Amino acid sequence: MKIYTKTGDKGTTSLIGGERVSKCDLRVEAYGTVDELTAYLAFLADTLMTDERCTAVSGVGNTLSERIVGELRGIESQLMTVAALLAVGKGGEGKIAPVADERVEELERAIDAMQAEIPAITKFTIPGGHRTVSLCHICRTVCRRAERAALRAAEVTTVDESVFRYLNRLSDYLYNLGRLLTERLHVEEILWIP
Repeated sequence: MKIYTKTGDKGTTSLIGGERVSKCDLRVEAYGTVDELTAYLAFLADTLMTDERCTAVSGVGNTLSERIVGELRGIESQLMTVAALLAVGKGGEGKIAPVADERVEELERAIDAMQAEIPAITKFTIPGGHRTVSLCHICRTVCRRAERAALRAAEVTTVDESVFRYLNRLSDYLYNLGRLLTERLHVEEILWIP
């Protein structure tokens, strides 16, 4: 199978179901942003696996980075489902199963576990302190952009609600992951003090 089809040379692409739309379509923008987020999460996971400071941080039963990398790989897989749900066009309805409630609940359990390990804050966090922490915040902001893109797409077409729940929870997960890594890497958490 050839990787190039030439069918998009004039600025259109096919959605699930066969509908052809502009590559500027809100659905394409939304699933493209989810694709970008997936790539950044892969970069975050790769960084966690190769950064000596991160791999030395212990968790329960294994290194913290091993646990987080496992979670991130699962999230990447779920984001493929999110992207597919955003890529559904006419004739594709019902072909992609929604993100299961259990996947959202997994994120909630991970968030709760992280929050139990970090101090409560009363001010906004400013990203920084360590490159891996900053990368968590890049992922978080791309996730929020993906959520906004999905909401814009939902203004003109039907988007499964599981997409919004998953992206919303994922941005919370990434924020808390940045805070947890700040704590475990013993770097200063930068708080916004107006």
